[in-house]
Amino acid sequence: MSDIQTVTTVDRETLSGFDAVIDVRSPSEFAEDHIPGAVSLPVLDDEERAKVGTIYVQDSRFRARRIGAALVARNVARHLETALADQPGGFRPLIYCWRGGQRSGAMATILAQVGWRTAVIAGGYKTYRRHVKARLYDDTSALRLVLLEGRTGSGKTEVLSRLAARGVQTLDLEALAGHRGSVFGAVAGQPQPSQKMFESRLLAALEELDPARPIVVEAEASKIGERMTPPTLWKAMGEAPRILLGAPLAARARYLAREYADVIADRPTFDAALERLPGNMSRKTLESWRAFADAGDLEALAAGLMEVHYDPAYDRAARKDPRPRLGAIEIPDLAPAELEAAADAVAALVAGVASG
Repeated sequence: MSDIQTVTTVDRETLSGFDAVIDVRSPSEFAEDHIPGAVSLPVLDDEERAKVGTIYVQDSRFRARRIGAALVARNVARHLETALADQPGGFRPLIYCWRGGQRSGAMATILAQVGWRTAVIAGGYKTYRRHVKARLYDDTSALRLVLLEGRTGSGKTEVLSRLAARGVQTLDLEALAGHRGSVFGAVAGQPQPSQKMFESRLLAALEELDPARPIVVEAEASKIGERMTPPTLWKAMGEAPRILLGAPLAARARYLAREYADVIADRPTFDAALERLPGNMSRKTLESWRAFADAGDLEALAAGLMEVHYDPAYDRAARKDPRPRLGAIEIPDLAPAELEAAADAVAALVAGVASG
């Protein structure tokens, strides 16, 4: 292993020094969480890993190691002939497994013998995970956040997406969490990432931003679907100034009818979301909303949901919110030109924060 470098830090600067970050854990381990941008080249798949583990515990450690070594050699050979076949002589891979032990060591030994300048992460994925938790749970460094708030359907996500073109830093938590942040916010056919994966994506996004400059983020609850906002970010959001976006009920209903059509079309998901609404919803109200869905009257459905549930909940929270408000921007019809103008107005307010 003398020709194999050992890496002890997993920050963005260190990782950027390698041509590829290779995760040699099993596919299920990779699916739960991995270093963003890493390539999955397992040396044992899930079935092979389970088989070797069973032999190790129930039969013979020696036999498990011998069978495991044969499987690893076969799998690494396949990767050399496929995913790694076109890599040049100067290729610099960084390899990790669960604890930085046998799986990453086996792959690294073979790649080093090829002549590539190979490195492994000491402690493997567990080292990386400690780095994520330290940054998102323990780091007290201040983030200069600005919250984009407003009633449901007021165009916050649309405006947020337009700010980057204006040089404004943004953080899209809903995109990172794979959820639109409400009871009906699940994206059809797209399960949310695990909590660990959400945190990995979040840290990677934060590391692309300049913490000395303002970062605009939508005002969210502490949970986005089933994913919890980590403490460091949630604390910063709790202290951030706000910019209010407003739009009439009819315009918001039209907007939501378009944006949430996939959820309503998936009737089991829609019915399950209705059942998760607070218990003060009358059976008659729920049945009327189901009738709107059956009739395809999505605007009436959206208007009813906002009038009875979303708007009152937002208004109650807003009355108790002590955070300063930088300004309020009205978007009468949520038309593209109006959203562009709103983005300009938000960018001007954020510029004032940056210079203040």
